Amino acid sequence: MRHKPPKNRKFGKGVVKCRRCGTTDGVIRKYKLYLCRRCINEVALEMGFKVYE
Repeated sequence: MRHKPPKNRKFGKGVVKCRRCGTTDGVIRKYKLYLCRRCINEVALEMGFKVYE
């Protein structure tokens, strides 16, 4: 059985990718960050965010 390749998206969650790792899951677009939540967690201190536990 053959499958069609996925169509190119213009809108929605599948369009926005993380600038660091390329995933489309959990991308934070606020303030034009375009980083996924996992990458934000790793780079937050370098970007100037304070981590409260």
